[in-house]
Order: sequence, then C-alpha cells, then structure tokens
Amino acid sequence: MWATARHLRLRSAVMDRLDPEASDDAVGLVSVVIPNFNYARYVGQAIDSALALDWPAVEVIVVDDGSTDDSRQVIERYRERVTIVHQSNGGQIAACNAGFARARGNAIVFLDSDDLLHPSVIREAAAVWRRGLSKVQFQMRVIDAGGQPTGSFLPQFQVVPSSDDVKQWVRTAASYPTPPGSGNVYSRRYLEKIFPLSGEDRAADSYCLAAAPHLGDVVTVAKPLVDYRVHGSNDGAMAELDARRFAKELKRAQARFRYADSLRGGAFLPKSPAVLDRSLAVLPYRLASLKLLPSEHPIERDSSWKVLRDLTIACCTPQGVSRRARAALCVWSISVALAPRPIDGRIALWRFSSSSRPELLKRALRALDVVKAA
Repeated sequence: MWATARHLRLRSAVMDRLDPEASDDAVGLVSVVIPNFNYARYVGQAIDSALALDWPAVEVIVVDDGSTDDSRQVIERYRERVTIVHQSNGGQIAACNAGFARARGNAIVFLDSDDLLHPSVIREAAAVWRRGLSKVQFQMRVIDAGGQPTGSFLPQFQVVPSSDDVKQWVRTAASYPTPPGSGNVYSRRYLEKIFPLSGEDRAADSYCLAAAPHLGDVVTVAKPLVDYRVHGSNDGAMAELDARRFAKELKRAQARFRYADSLRGGAFLPKSPAVLDRSLAVLPYRLASLKLLPSEHPIERDSSWKVLRDLTIACCTPQGVSRRARAALCVWSISVALAPRPIDGRIALWRFSSSSRPELLKRALRALDVVKAA
C-alpha cells in the first residue's frame, strides 16, 4: 500500500509540473479516456493497462455511460487512482465528449474498455512525436475473450506508410490503413478542432480516424502495442456471420466520407462519393452486403458485376495494399460473387474474421506473405 501511495504522489508531482499546452513538440501529460458501457468483465483490465503505462505523467478518465451490469462496482475500486464520470446512457460519442472535456493531456488515447494498452506504447509515440501531427497509430494484437493472442494483428503493412502516403491514399481511395480507436495516440491540438463530436455515426472513432489525415500528419509505428479483444459483442470486430453488419459498416463508411468531405471544404477529397468505389477497405463490405442481404443493401441498383468492375479499378489505385493482397482479395470477391448460399456466407466471413478461416487457408496466406503472423 505504501509503495502504491508513494508512486501516486510521485506521478501527481510530475503531472503538476507539466503544462499540457506548453509545446506541440512533446507528449507531456497523457490522458487515457476509457468510455464504458456494460463491460464489467473487461473494464478493470483496461484501467489496469492504462495505470501500468511506462510514462511519468498519465491521467486516466473512466466514463461509465449508464451501465446496467456490475461495471460501476468494478470502476469504483479505482476511485483513488482515476477520474470517474457517471452519466446516463448517451452512447459512445457522448461518453468520449465527456471524457475529452475533462482531459488535460497534450496526448490523448481513447481506450475501448475491452482493449488493453502495452506499457511501452506512449514511449514509442513520444519517440516520433512532432509538431503538426494529428495522431500516432500502432498495430494492434488480436486477443480472444480470455485475453489469449490469436496470432493475428491489424492493420497489416507491407510497407510502413508515411504521412504523405496516407494523404495520397485518402485522396484517391477515401481510406487508409488504420487501427481501430484504441490503437491511436491523438494530439490534443488536433482533437480540439473536431470536439465535441456529433453526427450520424454513433462510433466516436469514426470521426477521429476520418479527420486525421485532413487536419494533420498521421505517423505510423509498425509494432503491435495495443491489444484488440474479439469476443463476439464488439461493435467493430466480427467473430461470427451477421449479414446485417455488412450493410451497417458500408453505411458507416459513407458517413465517414461525408464527414471528412465537410472538413476544410473537402480540400483533400473529390466531391463525388464515387471515390468510395475505389476503396479496397470498403468494397468487401459492399459485396458481402449485396450478396448476403440484398433487401437491406444501401446502394440502389447495385450488382455483383458492378462491384467486381469497381474492384478491378481499385486494384490499380494506390492505397497501400500489396500486389499479392490485392490478388487474394480478387479471388475472394469472385468466390463470394459466384458461390451459392450458404457457402457464400462462409466465404465472406473468412475476409472479416481470421479465426474463421480454415487452417489450410491460413497457412497459404502466410506462405504468400498476404497475412503476417504476430
């Protein structure tokens, strides 16, 4: 107990000496904001990972968004070490807005309450931190519900992208390789340009990720330093086939485009949303949505041959995807388009859930260097 109290006093003393507004050239004080809703099983581990960061100045802000499980009891155990915000259920955006309003840090992490930070992630961010960046992004190691690594990580990089690469890919294909929300350390100065968040997409990370290339530099560190937990209830990850998810993700991509296009008058993007037709990140969702649940597909008069035509064009559009990965995506797309039901659904899931792939396919993708193991 004495050691913990002494550690907290030292950390508090360091934070008191740091002015989070002093310089954009240094990380300084780090704010870890943890929005939580009904993740009592995981939120304590997320808080522990934030408190264990190997960095002298860290504040942890936990926003419980009206949980109805045992989350609040779990969070209360940390009252002496973190800032706790209890609010009625308003969604992830409301929780992140509340957390950001209380954050003092020059660098900010929005940690999903089922994910985990590795101790060295801030030191790695500090090593590349510079004026003018919007975020430093890392790869994420995929873990299962019990916290065991699955052997996968995301995103996959054949070549580590530069900030200029990211901007170019956003211009040509409206997307860039990025981890989900927890895999990013954001600059406060960048976030101040877009907060408080509001819009048609209820996921806060959609706005932070979409705006980043437009309002600053995206710096990539190709190391898996955050754990991304896949447990079947994730908003973004897919563990089993749910045909409605594909239409949902396609709508989210369209919403992100509209939001990004509104920034600075759409300075970096073409005015037409047709740019999404060249996105290798979006096209798989479009095909799966069309093939598996055409009644809810959000694009009128769409067809499999149109998707395959757009895929051919997209494969010739630079966006950071290797030649072998593009070839694998073409094979997958043709297979989904031509396969009868229910085989098409099984093949579709292989693209979005690595754990669902047959072992032989996993080995082939690794041997061809399409997928790299963690």
